Amino acid sequence: MLKAYLSVPLWQRVLAGLVLGGLFGVLAPATAQLVGKPIGDAYGALIRMIVTPLLFVSIVVSVGALRHSAGAARLGVRTLGWYVITASLAAIVGIGFALVLEPGHSVTGLALAEVKPKQIPGFVEVLVGLIPANPVKAFADGNVLQILVLALIVGGVLAGMGEAGDRLRGVFEDANKLVMRVVRIVLQVTPFGTFGLIAAVVGKFGLDVLAPLGDFIIAMYLACAFHIIVVYGGLVKIHGLPLRSYFRGIWPVFQHGFVTSSSYATLPETQRTLTDRLGVPSDYASFAAPLGATMKMDACGAIYPAIAAIFFAQYTGVQLDMAGYLAIFLAATLGTLATAGVPGPAVVSLTLTLNAVGLPLEYIGYIIAVDRVVDMMRTGTNVVGQATVPVLVAAEEKILDRKAFADTRPPVGVVAASAGRIGQKRAG
Repeated sequence: MLKAYLSVPLWQRVLAGLVLGGLFGVLAPATAQLVGKPIGDAYGALIRMIVTPLLFVSIVVSVGALRHSAGAARLGVRTLGWYVITASLAAIVGIGFALVLEPGHSVTGLALAEVKPKQIPGFVEVLVGLIPANPVKAFADGNVLQILVLALIVGGVLAGMGEAGDRLRGVFEDANKLVMRVVRIVLQVTPFGTFGLIAAVVGKFGLDVLAPLGDFIIAMYLACAFHIIVVYGGLVKIHGLPLRSYFRGIWPVFQHGFVTSSSYATLPETQRTLTDRLGVPSDYASFAAPLGATMKMDACGAIYPAIAAIFFAQYTGVQLDMAGYLAIFLAATLGTLATAGVPGPAVVSLTLTLNAVGLPLEYIGYIIAVDRVVDMMRTGTNVVGQATVPVLVAAEEKILDRKAFADTRPPVGVVAASAGRIGQKRAG
């Protein structure tokens, strides 16, 4: 039975869990919440168990490997540059869909729920908070940003030790192989976690909650779908890569992000997809994927605040001029990068955007009831972007294994063996 289960592609099993969980939530909402929540919570705990060691070990190994590359700094700059470009495009998509669909004009009688204002840390506070004063506490608290900084420091020191650090680097490489084996085992239970998470969500949110904000939800889902298919797909096409292979390869990442509503929970799948399915060298993928999970959030930081701000203006009758739309664009674009490592980035980005156009923060209470439903699509879009940018950068740097990308199903480890090619451009 186990052999038959494992013979089915993982994405198909996850899709089955998604459909069955949704049906369970519709047909027996109370039971679905009772049964689905503990299953989903257990799966979430498993994911959190592996994220921090995966993050730390993989970055230490990848930074250590980058010492052989004169183009490591260039890779980092290109990656950040594409973050800004795609964030700007996401803000434009959000504004465009809000203006075309006008979700706030067809709504009446929304209840204003109480929302606790988000504490947005200052720039200096954020910088100080990056330093892991107590590394053990950083791991215990799951402070991903501090773990990221610690891993960069350790990896950088190892890279500078030359031959003296080879033995210790070998230990980290073996630890990375161990962690990846655990990751692959945990990913096999994703269909059950998917079933529990979706059953609990669908059981909790009935039509009575979703119907009043249906136009807002539809606008969000359509804008995110457009961003994935047209914007990301268009950029992939411009780089000369086959779209069919791209969408087939990226589908498992979207599934995990949609179900878990967490970029960090999707990180193992993102990293596995980049190396095993999309042809990105493992040393660069191990660096780019965690960085993206920390600060690459096109939907949470740009599409969502842009649509929500215009939705509030339309609903309350506030007339926005060109300066207002420009303020939304700038705040939404910068919000994707300015909220790196801050809990609840979507609400923080929305807070920044509302402040930029002078709308009351209390308006967030109008849409808070459906935030979990919207968050699934937001996160699905985020993680697709987190996997797409490394593909674009790898293609530009001529380190992408285009054959593996076209196949989308190379054997595990084939692409990993290509580590060390970073910065060494192929002839032609």
